[in-house]
Amino acid sequence: MKSPAALIFLVILSGCSRSKPDAASSLADSEILREIGRIRAVDHHAHPVSVAAHDRDFDALPVDNMEPQSDPGYLRPGAPGVVDAWRALWAYPYHDQTPEHQRELSAGRERVMHEKGDQYPAWVLDQMGVEIMLANRVTMGPGVAPPRFRWVAYADALLFPLNNSKLAAETPDRKAFFADEDILLARYLKAASLDAPPRNLGDYLARVVTPTLEDHKRGGAVAEKFEAAYLRSLAFVRTDRGAAERVYAQYAGKPGPPPAAYKVLQDYLFWYIAAECGRLGMAVHLHTMGGAGGYFDVAGANPLLLEPVLNAPELRKTNFVMVHGGWPFTREITPLLNKPNAYLDFSGQGLMLPPATLARSLREWLEWVPEKVMFGTDAYPYSTETGWEETGWIGARRGREALAIALTAMMREDGISRARALELARMVLRENARKLYGLP
Repeated sequence: MKSPAALIFLVILSGCSRSKPDAASSLADSEILREIGRIRAVDHHAHPVSVAAHDRDFDALPVDNMEPQSDPGYLRPGAPGVVDAWRALWAYPYHDQTPEHQRELSAGRERVMHEKGDQYPAWVLDQMGVEIMLANRVTMGPGVAPPRFRWVAYADALLFPLNNSKLAAETPDRKAFFADEDILLARYLKAASLDAPPRNLGDYLARVVTPTLEDHKRGGAVAEKFEAAYLRSLAFVRTDRGAAERVYAQYAGKPGPPPAAYKVLQDYLFWYIAAECGRLGMAVHLHTMGGAGGYFDVAGANPLLLEPVLNAPELRKTNFVMVHGGWPFTREITPLLNKPNAYLDFSGQGLMLPPATLARSLREWLEWVPEKVMFGTDAYPYSTETGWEETGWIGARRGREALAIALTAMMREDGISRARALELARMVLRENARKLYGLP
């Protein structure tokens, strides 16, 4: 999930005050909630920060420069969460956010980081109740390494090897995002000993795309992440290679192609990358959620747009994970789980929605195909005051509460046994991800 810029997020959080009883306390079976709290989870989607100074590799498209948007109600002043996280993580003794008390908090945070050193990120996972976190990062870094962290690399930049000026001009947010993608593609080209993309598509695939994916695999990547919904629609159409070659040859090294022509090349590259991921044993992760920013194309993130990809016989060896559970298209995404290579996680929704709201979607997915549903937090460093630690803790807490509410309703109304409810909890929190990625 992307989010509003850091300044907006700080304003949102400024109203958080004394914690109040959660809906989970009345909607969830107390024993189920307690047992869920004991399960060491696999966090399927997050953006942890390494202990390296000025780490910026936690996202290929960081959200520092996005324009303001109308903030969701659950993230407006007065929403619960941050003070609770501070109290749990840093033993924050207060129930307010006065500047004086926040200075004490910053000092305490720095002290813990210094004491833990390279083990600090793993310590954060322990506070979240997470055993393994899938780290969406450009590169891994000090403290963010196996076995506690597993790499999810970024592939979007490989879709855009031509001049992107016309795409960047579409919205102010995309102007910033395509600048970031150009930088990342330059890193991939440099690793291939190139200053610019080759002049024909065959050489680009052979010298840049496949070697980059193979480098990621050798570096420990378990998946490739596409944030494409921030850059274009998820309607990736099966495309003839000859048509893609003609677009590439016509516009390589020249002013940007018309968007419709460029889409032909992007579509071909996506299908090629997806097939290569299947060959290499890496999953493909896709952002499927209404994103941040007033320019985000919500309709373009509808997971139903992915159905031709999921139906393609030539891509059945590739596993696809629809990250963030497709919100607001949570019902539309459900039947896609029938596809043998389709999965989802609900990361990010725990930060945006109350547990009782998220529980409704979770219950439907668990009643449909429970072995395809995975837990995630979308931990993200929004600012120095509210980092990946707090959002990870909040996402983990609310995600567990939502799961407990959903399972309690299934026990009371569907008649599943308590043993089955706890089995489903273990599947969602860890076992489904362990099986998908072959984790120990």
